[in-house]
Amino acid sequence: MAFFLRNASLERVWTEMLGARRDLLAGGVLCTVVVYLVRVVRWRYLLRPIGRTRFRTAFRATIIGFAVNSLIPGRVGEVVRPFVLARSEGLSGAAAFATIVVERLLDLLVICLIFGSIVVLSGAQQSAEGSALLATMRTGAAIAGLVGVGALALAFSLAADPQRAGRLAVRLTSWAPAGAARRLAGQLGRFLGGAAADCGPRPLAVALFWTFVLWGATAMSLWYVTRAFGIHIDAAGAIIMLGLIVVGVAVPTPAGVGSYHAAYQLGATVLYGATDDQAVGAGLVLHLLSFGPVSVLGLIYMAQDGLRFANMRSLENGARVGAAGRLDGNAVPVPARTDDRSLS
Repeated sequence: MAFFLRNASLERVWTEMLGARRDLLAGGVLCTVVVYLVRVVRWRYLLRPIGRTRFRTAFRATIIGFAVNSLIPGRVGEVVRPFVLARSEGLSGAAAFATIVVERLLDLLVICLIFGSIVVLSGAQQSAEGSALLATMRTGAAIAGLVGVGALALAFSLAADPQRAGRLAVRLTSWAPAGAARRLAGQLGRFLGGAAADCGPRPLAVALFWTFVLWGATAMSLWYVTRAFGIHIDAAGAIIMLGLIVVGVAVPTPAGVGSYHAAYQLGATVLYGATDDQAVGAGLVLHLLSFGPVSVLGLIYMAQDGLRFANMRSLENGARVGAAGRLDGNAVPVPARTDDRSLS
């Protein structure tokens, strides 16, 4: 955050925030709401092979999970979310956890494809610094795009023939000693085969469609907020900025604080000619819209369900043990549906 604020005047930043266009900020809020609704729709679709889930329950679990991610380092919410849902709906927690892995793979795939194609096709920048940054991004984006295409082809190949997962697992573990290779191949093969069996070509295509909608809405939210501060950016530019932010939030701070802001500021000032005060104001507002409401609502849901942060690590450990049991082919017991406060 000190790096982010180093060249800004807080007084001028406040003036920029007060002068931002309210109609465009409202558009950003609406797109953020759409993002979370689409996340729930996609997740329920991936959960269909496991069992029926109610929209309300999936929504609450999603909000709690992202709130935990925003407030606790280490992305604990990614394993809390499926087990909160499993407890409420009587599903296998380990099976629900596997859908989160599929979600993250889909997100990574789509970001690689969109970001890679947009950056590679982007034109030259007016400034030498901007051209240098874009050239560096092109190299990474080309690699990301190739990875995305390869991962997409592999995903549809495994979905079309789940037995290929076993053969692939054997090849991937051939470097290990014989005993370890057999164990690794068995675990990896069961995981890949289970994921492929749960998600055939058509369901995978539908989930992929919702993933494109999700990241399109995320880019639109960024575009609305950026334009609200008078920074001239087009739709392609919003995707480039989104790619920078995705790299920034890889730093494991709660809600990406600091790294999110610095990545946004770098793109806005170097690539799109924003002043430091504009970039700081827009970055603060965009981050607040992205993480503020979901954190507050998640805390409310946690209080209603009797969840406390002190229990999150133990729930995470239980989730990881359950997931390991699933990989080993063991049955994983589902907690009885008792009072929500039992987790406390």
